[in-house]
Amino acid sequence: MQKLAGKASAVRPRVIFSGIQPTGVPHLGNYIGALRQWVQLQHHEPRETKLIYSIVDLHAITMPQPPDQLRRCKREALAALLAIGIDPDRATIFHQSSVPAHSELMWILSCTASVGYLSRMTQWKSKLNVSEGSTFADRTIASRLKLGLFSYPVLQAADILIHRATHVPVGHDQQQHIEFARECATNFNHAYGSHLVLPDVLILDFKAPVRRVMSLTDPTSKMSKSHKLERSRILITDSPREIKAKIRSALTDSIPGMSYDTVNRPGISNLLDILSSFDAGGRNPEQLAGEYRDLSPKQLKELVTDSVVAGLDGIRERYIELLTAGDARLDQIEAEGTRKARESAEETMQLVRTAVGL
Repeated sequence: MQKLAGKASAVRPRVIFSGIQPTGVPHLGNYIGALRQWVQLQHHEPRETKLIYSIVDLHAITMPQPPDQLRRCKREALAALLAIGIDPDRATIFHQSSVPAHSELMWILSCTASVGYLSRMTQWKSKLNVSEGSTFADRTIASRLKLGLFSYPVLQAADILIHRATHVPVGHDQQQHIEFARECATNFNHAYGSHLVLPDVLILDFKAPVRRVMSLTDPTSKMSKSHKLERSRILITDSPREIKAKIRSALTDSIPGMSYDTVNRPGISNLLDILSSFDAGGRNPEQLAGEYRDLSPKQLKELVTDSVVAGLDGIRERYIELLTAGDARLDQIEAEGTRKARESAEETMQLVRTAVGL
């Protein structure tokens, strides 16, 4: 069912934490890469395992955005999590900013965190669109780099450590963040005693691993909500008609037949990846390419369309129902999630404050 990296805690029940930024309705890549696994954990994990899912709105403001837009996106993110099947009775769902202990622990961790380690992290460089070898010693970069963006991994570490998470589900390209969280916990424990739990990576394999879902219009780049072309991405709330139109316009090639070749045939390979992610038989993209080797791109797109529409069935309707039913239901769920998250965080902060001398 799942592969673990590192040694799991044998003393206390597992605590699994993950977060998503409120950037609007999730797209297909978000769903396949993470959110679908959040739902599956509800069914595969023992009842005593704590599942904690946060809408990390403090992370969202590392890049400025209009306040009204952020409030709307937070609402949409919560509705989307419920629409895909997250059960608020099984998992704790809350907005990060509703639990001040996340920020409090971040400050305490920042007092032992390494600036050198932070300077090697990659996300602030990608956000500023600079090379991975860039440093803030460059005055041009330093003038653009804000402290929040640079130090966001410390907040990310606090998100995990505040709930004493034993495991964090991540993709292979995100393990650096968990390594930094472990580094923060190690530094704190070395200075003040063994109070923080070092989290382990949880690599899920409920289905055969799928390469990242790429843009439909530029299959050499990841599917993203920031891309200027709406047809580059499939939202989990798109109608069957919209899904069909977007897949029909997806960039492919003129090479006859099907083959899985991410370098020379990125568009076809992306469609095969998507098809594989919804395949009931668990076939990988290479197997699908072999079985459908005589198909045309048009026929492949029809298969992918049917697969995606079936895989997202019901999500759009549940999402619309949640947003049109008024605020009471969403407010109730968020308030209860906040209560549980604050209780979880306070257990850790009592230990931390005493250890530090606050």
